[in-house]
Amino acid sequence: MGAERVELYLPLISGKRVGVVCNHTSRVGGRMLPDTLRALGCRVVRLYTPEHGLRGMASAGEAVKSGQDAELGVEVVSLYGNGKKPTPQQLEGVEVMLFDLQDVGVRCYTYLSTLHYVEEACAEQGIPLLVLDRPNPNDYQVEGPVLDTAYRSFVGMHPIAWQHGMTLGELAMLIQREYMRLPLGHGAITVIPCENYWHGRKYAPPVPPSPNLPNLRSIHLYATLAFLEGTALSCGRGTDWPFQVAGHPSIEGMDFSFT
Repeated sequence: MGAERVELYLPLISGKRVGVVCNHTSRVGGRMLPDTLRALGCRVVRLYTPEHGLRGMASAGEAVKSGQDAELGVEVVSLYGNGKKPTPQQLEGVEVMLFDLQDVGVRCYTYLSTLHYVEEACAEQGIPLLVLDRPNPNDYQVEGPVLDTAYRSFVGMHPIAWQHGMTLGELAMLIQREYMRLPLGHGAITVIPCENYWHGRKYAPPVPPSPNLPNLRSIHLYATLAFLEGTALSCGRGTDWPFQVAGHPSIEGMDFSFT
């Protein structure tokens, strides 16, 4: 994990006011990244959190509120509520931004869209962005249609394959070069890569990335079963097996049923 390679990014943030885009997956060992940074003497001035909230408890599509986190003692700005892109006011006082979220390698997973808007906002304000990379638990799977940009939305912003086979660090560089087309030196992005990781290496996230992806099986099946969400079929939300089963009350002759 890029977050564990403290020796690479600590010199880039020491003595600066730090913003952190993070959630419950942003950990160094068993400790949340903001706690790790403060233990290292870093000045964390604000947190920014994506869909599902800082602790990954909010349901899919549920608006996340901004506010003061009592446990961490720092302001938390929601990037999945009234706005999805940090405003200049919300970035005020931040001298460097860290981004650390666990993605799952499927285009509709909204952490990628959050990355895009954070990257865009930081570039506009001249704030350096450090992406602490994490492995793609769907390996190097590249499958499915490329997005028709006529249907661009927060669950699909980029003309890439449904399963894109990239890490968020790689996508951050792709966004900068292909979609933002920023001049060199403007909106500096640094990716802290994972150590001893390569495409195709098996990886199971130690923490579920969101409430309905509780295990590696659900993560692997998500790319297929997510398509059912636009139909009358259920993909298991609300059961003990989200994104691991599919069904409908009218289907008969099956050995397994759920309600």
